[in-house]
Amino acid sequence: MELPRIPALPPPVRKYLRRPKPSSGDFTWDADEYVAGNKLALFVRGKDLFAAMAAAIEDAKHSVNLETYRFGNDGTGRTFAELLARASKRGARVRLIYDSVGSIELEPVVVTMMRNAGVQILEYHPVAPWRPHWAWNKRDHRKILVCDGKLGFIGGMNLSDEHAAQDEGGLDWPDAHARVEGPAAHELERLFRAVWHKGTGRWFEADISSIAAGGAAVRIVGNHEILKRFEIREAYVNALRAAKTEVAIANSYFIPDWRIRRSLAQAVKRGVKVRVLVPGHSDISSVWYAMRATYASLLTRGVRIFEWQGPMMHAKAVVVDGKWCAVGSYNLDHRSLQHNLEVNLQTTDASFAAELQRRFEFGLSGAREIVKDDWERRSWAERALEQFFSSFEYFF
Repeated sequence: MELPRIPALPPPVRKYLRRPKPSSGDFTWDADEYVAGNKLALFVRGKDLFAAMAAAIEDAKHSVNLETYRFGNDGTGRTFAELLARASKRGARVRLIYDSVGSIELEPVVVTMMRNAGVQILEYHPVAPWRPHWAWNKRDHRKILVCDGKLGFIGGMNLSDEHAAQDEGGLDWPDAHARVEGPAAHELERLFRAVWHKGTGRWFEADISSIAAGGAAVRIVGNHEILKRFEIREAYVNALRAAKTEVAIANSYFIPDWRIRRSLAQAVKRGVKVRVLVPGHSDISSVWYAMRATYASLLTRGVRIFEWQGPMMHAKAVVVDGKWCAVGSYNLDHRSLQHNLEVNLQTTDASFAAELQRRFEFGLSGAREIVKDDWERRSWAERALEQFFSSFEYFF
């Protein structure tokens, strides 16, 4: 049976990132496609994001497509389950994809409630071998919401109490999430449709809205299980190679592969100021120790590292030269590179990049810098833990 053709996106605006020539400081161009006509907003707290997402779901008239790694079995998760159920009952087509491992605590009664309301649900890669499309290591780490094909959300926040405000019983983890209005939301929906079709065998027509909502040029980059597996990493590397003045990275599970480490070191060598903000403690201790095992080589090459001292910092964001930036679900670790479905939003919008840079600077004000001389004096026990857990880097 022939599948329906996917409608073409609006004409893209060509933007470029340059790769350095070995023999000079000039660059050769590598074309990336950006879709113009978008309006962007940045969220760093779950309280604000969840309110905006709830409003979008409540206002949706035709469709709600939600894809998340963790659908919490908590107050936040139940709130969104009720929102999806209400949207379906009033006639919107509601589809939900959640990861089997990330949402393993989600109670069947919540899922049944949504199904009874008409919500179509895909559990991505169940871990039980007797179930269709089962898998243990391949996970869906994306966080996508698209309403009516024209309003989308993308970033690092899960639908769980970890990101909810403390006065509402949450942990208030800081993160980075974006709202995008305009044609780029259709690209988010296209990625959702691809996962939905592969997991269910069912296709659905997209809600197309090519009406410009703002002036931002946006590129949505998603990696896939086989094809374009390294697409997001390549965009990172190209951006680091193009950097001329400054690189600011905030990443929650920072275990960069050799290409990222080399690109950071080369940027410093060119005179670029490179600063990395990481959590001062982690929800996964083994990953935190493996992350710290990378510090020595980066500090030796002039990369400055700062550990955030507040609640678990869960952001995955980067700003280059105050002109190019990205937010999304992609961690600079082996799991995001090799195993997970991930998605990032890239933009050259000056106001969005400036706001992300401002938030980064605010994060540094609550962070402690790792100084090379002090780092070399850490205890042998810490070194042993770092080396032990770094040997399991492939699984993180």
